[in-house]
Amino acid sequence: MKTLILLFAVLLTFLSSIFVVKEGERGIVIQFGKVLRVGATEKPQIFEPGLHFKIPFINRVEKIDARLQTLDDEAGRFVTSEKKDLIVDSYVKWRVSDFAQYYLSTRAQKGNAESLLKQKVNNGLRTEFGTRTIREIVSGERSELMEEAMEQAQKGSGDLGIEIVDVRVKQINLPEEVSNSIYKRMRTEREVVAKEHRSQGREKAEVIKAGVDKKITLMLAQAQKDSLTLRGEGDAIAAKTYADAFSKSPEFYSFVRSLDAYKKSFNTKSDVMVIEPDSDFFRYMKDARGKQ
Repeated sequence: MKTLILLFAVLLTFLSSIFVVKEGERGIVIQFGKVLRVGATEKPQIFEPGLHFKIPFINRVEKIDARLQTLDDEAGRFVTSEKKDLIVDSYVKWRVSDFAQYYLSTRAQKGNAESLLKQKVNNGLRTEFGTRTIREIVSGERSELMEEAMEQAQKGSGDLGIEIVDVRVKQINLPEEVSNSIYKRMRTEREVVAKEHRSQGREKAEVIKAGVDKKITLMLAQAQKDSLTLRGEGDAIAAKTYADAFSKSPEFYSFVRSLDAYKKSFNTKSDVMVIEPDSDFFRYMKDARGKQ
């Protein structure tokens, strides 16, 4: 029984003395609340990925992410040299450069590190935005602004054991209340331009309509003139035809005309005519030759 207890204690001690550092991590040993340092220079001992040993129950291992990190928080408000507010959305690429200092500054808590880092980056951005106008920021100095902001942030990030790899501005917007005011003004200006275009369009439409009406009137007048001319020419031809026919057979022409007159006169049963029986109108009814 004692042997089993002894073996269990040895096994527990052995297991407590080993630890594994995963790929992408680094480990530091905390002994009596302080970072374990080795050598004459008393540099902190950094454990690379792999299997390592420590003093059980005395040493405590803190594992720190050594990979490249991205700080992408909510957009912040900054003031330009013109005292104009801008809403700036940015992100920061960073990684741990001094693991012992990082632990002492942030207790190896990523949230604490990013909170402190954000303050330093925002201070750098605030300084750079404060020395530029909106036109300068938008027109082409954004790269220079980001580089100088990163330099400003790098000066203070060393105290955190952090190296800032890059600072980028993703988007720059005006505050919502300013944007709404600008949109309203732009909308009013566009409405004025639209009304002017509509007025010019109506004016051109009236000019075009007047031109078309004029052309239609001229075409109708010309058509009426041509129709009267053709009708006159037709009447002349018809009169000539009648005259030629009359000259060839005056008696037959007179007979046909009398038949047409009879047809039109007795077209309906209600027609009543009061004419003398000896009238010239009935001469072809009395004699086929029309003689009196």
